[in-house]
Amino acid sequence: MFLMYIDVFLNFIKTEKRLSSHTIKSYTSDLNQFSKFLSDEYNINSNIHQVNFQIIRSWIVFLLENNLNPRSVNRKISVLKSYYKFLIQEGHLSYNPMMKIVSPKTSKRLPCFVDKDDIQNLLDKVKFENNCIGRRDRLIIEFFYVTGIRLSELINVKISDIDFNNNYLKVLGKRNKERLIPFTNTITNKLKSYVNENNITEYLFTNKGKKMYPKLVYRLVKKHLNLVSSIDNKGPHVLRHTFATHMLNNGADINAIKELLGHSNLNATQVYTHNSIEKLKSVYNQAHPRA
Repeated sequence: MFLMYIDVFLNFIKTEKRLSSHTIKSYTSDLNQFSKFLSDEYNINSNIHQVNFQIIRSWIVFLLENNLNPRSVNRKISVLKSYYKFLIQEGHLSYNPMMKIVSPKTSKRLPCFVDKDDIQNLLDKVKFENNCIGRRDRLIIEFFYVTGIRLSELINVKISDIDFNNNYLKVLGKRNKERLIPFTNTITNKLKSYVNENNITEYLFTNKGKKMYPKLVYRLVKKHLNLVSSIDNKGPHVLRHTFATHMLNNGADINAIKELLGHSNLNATQVYTHNSIEKLKSVYNQAHPRA
């Protein structure tokens, strides 16, 4: 019975909530993992009414004892809460065992970002391969930095999404939310040259004529960031963090950054203010005579 409703729930969040395929995949994995735990540890395979607060708490303890970090555990708890909320709304359950569940505490982790001098050094001084692939890779990194878009958004950018006359990009983000991101004449000219040189007709960034896959983009970004930065996380998302942090440090309004990033609420954007506060503290400690 527990497994029986999972497919119905996944179809619901896909069609009604319009969650991304990546999120659906994560939900599926988490729910299947919990189902396996119920079967292996408690021999519960069909009767969802047997699952109580103590059993769910034992699953959380099991995850933590297997060295899963609290942040990942909290994500799994969130998935289970959504599932049980759905079951109650659909009338399959009358009691929600998740009500008493307390999420484990997590340490506040500030987003990593590339230093301004390092990103300028990468874009202006580092020599990329002198061929179509090298020029593509350099443009991908610069495009991440000047737009702040997500990896999933970049690989889906099409020529038709770019307004070359008015210098902006149309992005279809999470939950099919559309937003416009402006950029400079310099970027527009680089994009025009790249499109003409490579005879691009559909997707902006391709590999051997086909749409790029996420791992390839991740590897090329990491490879080049390794040349200029010592931060731990060197994937495409760090360039999104870098975009937001540098914008904020240069005086951009946080609500404008929220819109550019495609965040649904301001809380997600405000994490970048912590980076700015740390920078202000550093400047203060270096410059103030009483520091």
